[in-house]
Amino acid sequence: QGLCFAGLVSLFDPPRENVSEAIAKCRMAGIKVIMVTGDHPNTAKAIGRAVGIISPGVHTADELLTSQVLSSHSKPQAIVIHGSRLTDMTDSDIEGILKNYPEIIFARTSPTQKLRIVEGCQRVGWVVAVTGDGVNDAPALRKANIGIAMGIAGTDVAKQVADMILLD
Repeated sequence: QGLCFAGLVSLFDPPRENVSEAIAKCRMAGIKVIMVTGDHPNTAKAIGRAVGIISPGVHTADELLTSQVLSSHSKPQAIVIHGSRLTDMTDSDIEGILKNYPEIIFARTSPTQKLRIVEGCQRVGWVVAVTGDGVNDAPALRKANIGIAMGIAGTDVAKQVADMILLD
């Protein structure tokens, strides 16, 4: 075959160090923090745990389904929804998830799905703030009650549709 293994590369993009504290402050103020990302569900869940979107000791719905240790009476407090599953959901299904799970991560989402999530939050009566930096975030930023673009890394499109631009 003539191939020679030359090496292995790994990337790690950790969350900013103050994210966990910001999420904790939001929760103390009664704000529900929902993660909506294009990342793989396993990556999203790991990041969500690291920053406190999924609380320590809380099991996601899929973990409870696959666990032999936990009681069958355990009610999941967290859920990770893959974009492919979201595609098949009705608006009512989305609203049910938003109302019934305190800790939610949507992973592998498209711009259209991000928009549906924002609209679902608004249908259940919530005031919605969305942060984003890319063209793919623009529809959700525009629809949110307050769209917040990331100024330094953000695209011009995200900044144009946002209500607020964070400069730092």
